[in-house]
Amino acid sequence: MRYPILIFLFLSIQMSAQEEMTLLGRWVDTNLVASRAHDNVYNEIWGLAINDREFAVIGTTYGTHFIDVTDPLSPKEAVRVPGKAQGTSVVHRDYHNIGRYLYAVCDEGPSTLQIMDIGGLPDTVRLLYDSDELIQRSHNIFIDTSSSLLFSCATNGTQIGSAALSVFDIKDPVDPKHIENFRDFGDIRAGHVHDIYVRSDTGYLNCGYDGFAIADFSNPDTPVTITTLKPNEYPESGYNHSGWLSDDGTHYYMADENHGHALKALSTANYNDVFTETTFDANSPDSNSIAHNPLVACDYLFVAYYYDGLQVFDISDPSSPKRAFFYPTSQISNDRRYKGAWGVYPFLPSGNILVSDMQQGLYVLEAIDECDLPGDGKIVTNSILENKQHLKAFPNPADQMLIVKGIKKGSLLEIFNMEGILVEQLKYSGDPIQVTSYPTGSYIIRTAGTSLRFIKN
Repeated sequence: MRYPILIFLFLSIQMSAQEEMTLLGRWVDTNLVASRAHDNVYNEIWGLAINDREFAVIGTTYGTHFIDVTDPLSPKEAVRVPGKAQGTSVVHRDYHNIGRYLYAVCDEGPSTLQIMDIGGLPDTVRLLYDSDELIQRSHNIFIDTSSSLLFSCATNGTQIGSAALSVFDIKDPVDPKHIENFRDFGDIRAGHVHDIYVRSDTGYLNCGYDGFAIADFSNPDTPVTITTLKPNEYPESGYNHSGWLSDDGTHYYMADENHGHALKALSTANYNDVFTETTFDANSPDSNSIAHNPLVACDYLFVAYYYDGLQVFDISDPSSPKRAFFYPTSQISNDRRYKGAWGVYPFLPSGNILVSDMQQGLYVLEAIDECDLPGDGKIVTNSILENKQHLKAFPNPADQMLIVKGIKKGSLLEIFNMEGILVEQLKYSGDPIQVTSYPTGSYIIRTAGTSLRFIKN
């Protein structure tokens, strides 16, 4: 009889270490209609810091709502912008910004790409672009601010047609230019790309039931596939939904949107050997528990976990994520559908956490003290963590040339052998580094306080 008692005590200690987060404020509009498909009024969440104020951006069946959360105890709607498609057919909107320009898409109805000037908040938001030529419908968008590229997933536009993934040049933020459509990534022919995360020209593609891919978009008209994982090549595979890269680039945290499926921590330190290092979940008593959107900030993984609300994992040891905090946004019983927490935004300068619940609206949760994010009160771009440099090199081992990623052009690169002798010093131009003349062996690339080992065959 001692064994089950010990198990009970262990579980009690384990659960006590998982802290419920503090609710600061809520915003909800009871006058808005719910979708027919999932009974959801609300969908995606985004965050902005503008003119010494903080805002939540939340999508609804009506359009886009800008909620002033500077006083988190009393969130107030500042501005709303109607979507081209509205009403009970709308389930999904998505947002990303580059500087003062917010991009909004919808995945239902005859909708449009909308580009808004948000620099006038809290007083005004100006709709500068509203057209279906490039994007009529899109499931998700992502902006790589380092290259001014917009990636649109599962796209349809009246001029560009349908595509698994479309790429656009937004160097002129209000005059986007279509570059190309894609569906083939190595041995994956994607019916659609559901979501994408991009950092320093490297894209991490979640391709639904077709699997996962990493691709180099340095030349966005001809991307180069780096590696793929087919559905049978990683555990608990299903509908490969979305993910987010760790700050140091060594791990990609990925969700398959299937009831009862675990989250995955992929080791991405070596592109030639990407593998699932561990799986983990919310320890829910319901076997139908289902993760939705994961994001990384500091040493935490924030996951909108549908019926289980917000779940936060400590990933300071990336090979052993531990559930650290939670907040139950929803009281709905899991019926193997899709309800509850949709999205999370943990990048506000205050550290306060924004969560959207499909039925309950906006939650503002108190910051985690240990997670100290920088902010200057001005406009925050896609991710405070996005522009940090992290080195990647491939192929590794290399025979003739080495492609280095995750470093800004013009940066000083130093290459040492394993005896600490400087072999080469150069300014990074973006072109591959010729290593043909290097003797066989291991080398270290160093730049700006970070380093990477590579092998010359």
